[in-house]
Amino acid sequence: MPKRCYSNFFLYFCNRFMLFNSIEFLIFLPIVFSVYWLLHKHLRWQNAFVVAASYLFYGWWDWRFLLLIAFTTLCSYISGRQIASTGSNSATSRKLFLWGNIIINLLILGVFKYYDFFAQSFADAFLGGHADHLLLHLVLPVGISFYTFQALSYSIDVYRGTIKPTHDLLAFFAYVSFFPQLVAGPIERATSLLPQFEQARRFDYRTAVDGMRQMLWGFFKKMVVADSCAVYVDNIFEHPDWFNGASLLLAAVLFTIQIYGDFSGYSDIAIGCAKLFGISLRRNFNVPYFSRDIAEFWRRWHISLTTWFRDYIYIPMGGSRVPKGRIVLNTLVIFLVSGLWHGANWTYVAWGAYHALLFLPLILLGKNRKYRDVVSAGRSLPSWRELGQMLLTFFLAVMGWILFRADSIAEAWQYCVHMFSTLFDGAPTLTSSKDAWIISVAVAVMTVVEWVNRDCPHEFFRQPRHRWMRWAGYTALLFMIGAYMVTNEMPFIYFQF
Repeated sequence: MPKRCYSNFFLYFCNRFMLFNSIEFLIFLPIVFSVYWLLHKHLRWQNAFVVAASYLFYGWWDWRFLLLIAFTTLCSYISGRQIASTGSNSATSRKLFLWGNIIINLLILGVFKYYDFFAQSFADAFLGGHADHLLLHLVLPVGISFYTFQALSYSIDVYRGTIKPTHDLLAFFAYVSFFPQLVAGPIERATSLLPQFEQARRFDYRTAVDGMRQMLWGFFKKMVVADSCAVYVDNIFEHPDWFNGASLLLAAVLFTIQIYGDFSGYSDIAIGCAKLFGISLRRNFNVPYFSRDIAEFWRRWHISLTTWFRDYIYIPMGGSRVPKGRIVLNTLVIFLVSGLWHGANWTYVAWGAYHALLFLPLILLGKNRKYRDVVSAGRSLPSWRELGQMLLTFFLAVMGWILFRADSIAEAWQYCVHMFSTLFDGAPTLTSSKDAWIISVAVAVMTVVEWVNRDCPHEFFRQPRHRWMRWAGYTALLFMIGAYMVTNEMPFIYFQF
């Protein structure tokens, strides 16, 4: 999928997908919530309803791809049963069922997501770019990378003996297709999520309220912070030659904020929504832009994917308990695969390589685990040293996001050259004073709230003593969200991955 598709992709899914930030979802959620808890005494019916609601949610986009997710689910379910039934005495059969499932699912992912990319790259290298006869022009199924990895982790864990295979097909279908996190994560493990569908769930008022609070914060980060930044970012990245270096730098910084607000906002909505149904999902972001080095950044950014690659690829390859040459190779593989996971474009691979180069010195010097605590723990403000470390790490992340956002490596290079060569040619160009004010206030609110709550993983507001102050804050957020819901309905960036 060409990277220029940001706007076209967004427009397409605005019209076709049941976005969290859509009227359809605001109607869908309370209906599903009500029916779900009416069935709380009948676990199998409740799980069947979860599957039906999740398939309706996904099929709202294109019902034909329901066959694909159902096939992926059945393959992993059967694989787990067969791996367990062969017993430990038949290692060859166990590996056969495991690798059969892995190959089938990765082949599906590869055909839909990567075939045209590699075919076009081959044609550019050897056929003068003429690839029309090679391309399939398949539509990329939304969220395929997420649910494929979630399904694969189950069969791998069964093979390792980490989890026993389930005999409850409905629970397994619910595990793979649970609608809050189906299309953009967090990528859950069967060891955590599957047992929750195999046992009765009870409605807990405090958990539900906490979930609604987390959803509110996620909607604010997505619809107010990310979407307000997107207007400026899209304009600058579409025509970078029209603007000076300060404008390009500001756009890069705002995209860095946009992608965090967009993706972590989705995760907050998904996690909070799951709480309404008595389901606990793992945290996917832990204030990554307050990191003091790149290693800490990667422990806090897209945690479910980072740990997936660590547990299922990096450690099986030997991890860091091998000679330094192998450590370099293992690290490069993980970051390159991580980059390619994000999309079929060489810019993603280059983005992965860029972070690998930043990460390698830390791991070779044994400093990749230096910062595992919360920055400025017990203090209101960081020290000057910590502030410098955070700003440097943030700047390095910004430069990486330019690669991620650009349409090609050449465009990313030209963007950076133009940015630095004209950096002092004037102040940034802003679309309007109103937009500048909205962006400034929204980013400031998000930064302050997340800084104050950086050591409270499950609190998204420090609850003031007075109830009226809490409700004043909720009302202000709802007002801003409502205003943007009328004017903007933009899909989440990670839907295309």
